[in-house]
Amino acid sequence: MSTKDATSPILTARGLHHAFGQTEALRGIDLDVRPGEVLAVMGPSGSGKSTLLHCLAGVLVPDGGTVTYRPAGQPPVELRALSEPRRTRLRLTDFGFVFQYGQLLPELTAADNVTIPLLLAGTRRPEARRRATDLLERLGLEGAAAKLPGELSGGQAQRVAVARALVMSPAVLFADEPTGSLDSLAAENVLAQMLGLVREEGTTLVMITHDARTAAYADREVMVRDGVVGSGYRVSA
Repeated sequence: MSTKDATSPILTARGLHHAFGQTEALRGIDLDVRPGEVLAVMGPSGSGKSTLLHCLAGVLVPDGGTVTYRPAGQPPVELRALSEPRRTRLRLTDFGFVFQYGQLLPELTAADNVTIPLLLAGTRRPEARRRATDLLERLGLEGAAAKLPGELSGGQAQRVAVARALVMSPAVLFADEPTGSLDSLAAENVLAQMLGLVREEGTTLVMITHDARTAAYADREVMVRDGVVGSGYRVSA
């Protein structure tokens, strides 16, 4: 067994249940996410995979079960036991998010969109701007910093969203269909750039996708069907 495999999970879900009205989205899910791994969560529409991601990230509090987060060098944290302000702070400092449509603020430049998490965390504006610009350059967006989202291509805008998600150096990046709105060439470019940064930084990535080609880039896949997780398998070392 490798050192990576022997490491305690950074996220542990046990017995997760969650319902929306009479509809059970999660029905007793158990899942471990290892530090530094790229995990693809697959499943048909309505299978519960996005609900699982939101519970793992502390966006949703499950009706039953637990999610434990183990930050490096610190005691484990049970997300359900945290107050909403503490979960909000955790999502700012330790977790990053990339959504299918980016959700950039249209009135702000690319660089200003990326600085938002830093400013919310108390970073001074000049330092936040420098870090945002550096990260945009690492994502191949040297000339895009001063552009508004409406002036960017879909792939460029999604790379700005990736930069915003990673600018705080999160321990875990959650990506919900991060390339689902892009054509195949742009999707491959965004995915390659995101995975390059994630692997370089040792960031854990939990990625929701319906696309087998996207999932093939992951270290491991799990399948969610009808609110339960099937067996996962490793697709790369």
